[in-house]
Order: sequence, then C-alpha cells, then structure tokens
Amino acid sequence: MSMWFNVAIVVHILVAAAIIGLVLLQHGKGADMGSGFGGGASGSLFGATGSANFLSRTTAALATVFFLTSLALAYLVAQKPGEAESVVDRLPATQQKAPPAQPAAQPEKPSAPQPEKSVPQ
Repeated sequence: MSMWFNVAIVVHILVAAAIIGLVLLQHGKGADMGSGFGGGASGSLFGATGSANFLSRTTAALATVFFLTSLALAYLVAQKPGEAESVVDRLPATQQKAPPAQPAAQPEKPSAPQPEKSVPQ
C-alpha cells in the first residue's frame, strides 16, 4: 500500500470523528421552539435564524474535507497496479481449483457361485 493511501485513511477517520463531535455540540433549530411561543423571539415558528456561527461553518468545512478524502480513497483503491481483483484471484494456482472428487470405489459384487459340471467317468 502506498503512503498516500495510509495518510488518506488517517485523515478520513480524524475528520469523521471531528464531524461527529461538532454535530453533537450543536443544538438544532427545534431546541428554540419552546421559546418561540412567547419568549420574545421573532414571529417565525423556530425563532430568528442568524448567520452561520463558527460551529456550523467548521462542520461544513470538515464535511467538504470528508467528501474529498472519500473520493481520494476511491481513486487510490481503483488505481492500485497489479492487485488481484478478488480474494479468489489471490490464491496460488494450486489452491484455486480443487480436482473433482472421485467417487469411492465400490467393491465388486461376488457373482452367484457356478455349479460345478460333473464330468462323466
């Protein structure tokens, strides 16, 4: 594996963890709904929506990096030269195809005893 593939995997995992943390830190628009019915907010149902704050902008930037690393990983996996296409192709040639099973040899059935011919004397 190339060094860039490992770097992309590490960045991808760190960005995914950061996105999860940032999303959990933010509160949704529904959190202000209780104060919207008499809390002095604007006339809309969900309250006033100001411009995007630091957390939402950071989340958007990390989401962009996440998509870019996803595309980079897909490209790097598709461009691996000389790699086998499937697990079966990675097996040595002797293990790929097993010889067909031979039916078990059945013992010959003894034929009925032949009566002895008497020879006239």
